[in-house]
Amino acid sequence: MMENKLEFLNLQECCGAKTEEATSLKNDLNELPIAVIGAGPVGLAAAAHLVERGQKFILLEAGKQVGSNINEWSHVRLFSPWQYNIDKVAKKLLTKNGWEAPSAETLPTGKELVELYLEPFANLPEIQERLELNSKVVSISKKGLDKMKDSGRDQTSFVLYIEQQGITKRVEAKAVIDATGTWSQPNPVNADNIWTSEERNLQDHIFYGIPNIQGGQRERYIGKRVAVVGGGHSAINTILELSELGNDVEIYWIMRKKKVENAYGGEEKDALEARGALGRRIHQLVDAGQVQVITPFNIHQLNKTNDGIELRGEYKGSDYKLSGIDEIITNTGSRPDFSYLREIRLSVDAGTESVEALSPLIDPNLHSCGTVRPHGEEILRQPEKNFYIVGMKSYGRAPTFLMATGYEQIRSVVAYLAGDIEASKKVELELPETGVCSINLVTQSSSSCCGA
Repeated sequence: MMENKLEFLNLQECCGAKTEEATSLKNDLNELPIAVIGAGPVGLAAAAHLVERGQKFILLEAGKQVGSNINEWSHVRLFSPWQYNIDKVAKKLLTKNGWEAPSAETLPTGKELVELYLEPFANLPEIQERLELNSKVVSISKKGLDKMKDSGRDQTSFVLYIEQQGITKRVEAKAVIDATGTWSQPNPVNADNIWTSEERNLQDHIFYGIPNIQGGQRERYIGKRVAVVGGGHSAINTILELSELGNDVEIYWIMRKKKVENAYGGEEKDALEARGALGRRIHQLVDAGQVQVITPFNIHQLNKTNDGIELRGEYKGSDYKLSGIDEIITNTGSRPDFSYLREIRLSVDAGTESVEALSPLIDPNLHSCGTVRPHGEEILRQPEKNFYIVGMKSYGRAPTFLMATGYEQIRSVVAYLAGDIEASKKVELELPETGVCSINLVTQSSSSCCGA
């Protein structure tokens, strides 16, 4: 009897010590900040919601200023008006400090988005003191654990390795919100989506994205033979801007669509007038012979020749080559970067490379930006507790992202991390049935892209 009692007392002491240790570890973890990676619109929205809920956080941006990726397409006009591009909590914080919101129905350029919204918000004292620029996250792990270790994993802090001015420092965090986007990871020209050494060697003659043709890069394309690769709205806008340079530019439009008409959209039958106008305008250019269409053309190889760039591949089922090209502009989308997340347990869809549970909701074969229903923390949850991929990166390769949807993601995730489970489960986003992301307003001096 005495032996059993002693065994019971020893068991109590053992378990009690472990319980106290676990409680101590939990308390220590709660003292750590939440790390937000990326100071674009969605990352800054996360900062706004963390401020509102009184959470400790750090905001890490690889660029030299907030919205650094947006500055690379600063001349481009967004599809969605201001009312869908400003986070509600961020707006509340700004308004308290005397900020005046832009007109709700106006479509901003990337430059305006940064200068009129992101920079004023980043300059608020409660944001500025937690913002670290020129801070590139090169790896994330669990403190003292590799990816295979299970024991105590959920109660262990994250460790972020951050490069700042040639020095790598370690920062611990209790949670991580990855809002880095996909802009810096463009897809190649190659139709198989494979990077080749030949393409990399031609980087001086290939532009990935929408160049500022009416601005600083005008001279690059005047008098040139230019191949525009891609069948979406970005490619159409690029072609429309090239056409404004006059007859000095020879334009080749390369797509994988079965026929060019598939790229025009509804034209006069389109429910959105501006989008229909975009289709009509490119249709007119093609009919007038100002654009030479080559579709379906799958590019397999690029070569540098004495005449310029040679594009080789398959055109309508046969071998084909297009020679004498001076410049290539590729609008073939982008992909997420998971290289620094090798030690984090992720659930990523094999096809879209989006957050796995999100993939059925955003499949571009089934959805446009406006038909993706709002979703939050539960859908974005990863196997690694308290690690979240949000914003454009959460959509992987799918182009259906809308900025307002990213803000709803953030609202839900931050609510959950702050312990407000009920709020995290609510849906607080309403979009028009037409989908604001589908508006393409192209003027004589601007092009458009989806709010990202």
